[in-house]
Amino acid sequence: MLMRGGTSKGAYFLAGDLPAEPAPREGLLLRIMGSPDPRQIDGLGGAHPLTSKVAVVSVSADPGADVDYLFLQVGVDKAEVSDRQNCGNLLAGVGPFAVERGLVVPDGDRTSVRIRMLNTGDLAVADFATPGGRVDYSGSAEISGVPGAAAPVVIGFPQGGSPLLPTGRVRDLAAGTPVTCVNNGMPTVLIAASSLGVTGYETPAALEADQVLAARLRAIRLEAGRLMGLGDTEHATVPKLSLLALPLDGGAVMTRTFIPVRCHTSIGVLGAASVAAGLRIEGGVGRSVARPPDHGDRVRIEHPTGFLDIETTLAHDTPGALPVVRRTAVVRTARKIFDGTVFPRPAGAAHHPSGAAHHP
Repeated sequence: MLMRGGTSKGAYFLAGDLPAEPAPREGLLLRIMGSPDPRQIDGLGGAHPLTSKVAVVSVSADPGADVDYLFLQVGVDKAEVSDRQNCGNLLAGVGPFAVERGLVVPDGDRTSVRIRMLNTGDLAVADFATPGGRVDYSGSAEISGVPGAAAPVVIGFPQGGSPLLPTGRVRDLAAGTPVTCVNNGMPTVLIAASSLGVTGYETPAALEADQVLAARLRAIRLEAGRLMGLGDTEHATVPKLSLLALPLDGGAVMTRTFIPVRCHTSIGVLGAASVAAGLRIEGGVGRSVARPPDHGDRVRIEHPTGFLDIETTLAHDTPGALPVVRRTAVVRTARKIFDGTVFPRPAGAAHHPSGAAHHP
């Protein structure tokens, strides 16, 4: 099933319809998505990391969850499939997909699905409309980066087991740059845009074209990854890097997020959750550029194509202790685009990732 989840689009599969072993599964998914090829012309992918994603869903053996969700990021111009991160955007479609495929029985006019995210072991609860026992995708909820409106999917994230500050500090130096490393569902490095010689208001394309910036970001990511206990992140998709600047349209902060090399045209849900929590940390780099609300839990994160609202609550278990996250929730939308059979490129077929062709 091809679905839009939040501001991403991906192919959703039942786990039983794919090979169980990672190697053959990854090979099949590369052929299904049309990778490696910058256009993904021979598959389902949309020539961008945000549209080259896969969700694998199954009934969960965990008594605290209804379904398991494995997220796989499929490389566009590289033959890579990564399971080292979650995706909070495709997460918005997991509950509806589970009902569509009969993994979860609808519960009245609204259904809540408890989802275990296998990439990290964290849990989420998706609540959405199911009038008459069927998923209703129509509604009036609008999210930036998606045209039109759809039915809201409210996603709550219980307190996870990972520390909010994985380095044990509110500030670190990574490649000589002040950063705050946070993990509220997505390992994320917060950086004041001004510390890198940019405003934080540039277009994603302009930032991607800045080779000096790219080199600095790479150095920061590699060092921050080690500080966060992620090991060598040279070939990993985490941590994400989020450049912070003063808000322009009434929000708490303006962001430019790298995922990890391409600059996101909006911002991922879990990345935004990490940014929102990071802004509330006294002494963090975000405190110098953010304008968090004086009251309430809702934080508006501005991004290149609009904004995303995150509700987050922090607390201190003991005086002087590092903060922990008590609650995180976000409203997203999802839509079923296509349900059918995909025909992957044949195994072993000649492929030219450069895009060169032998015939006009």
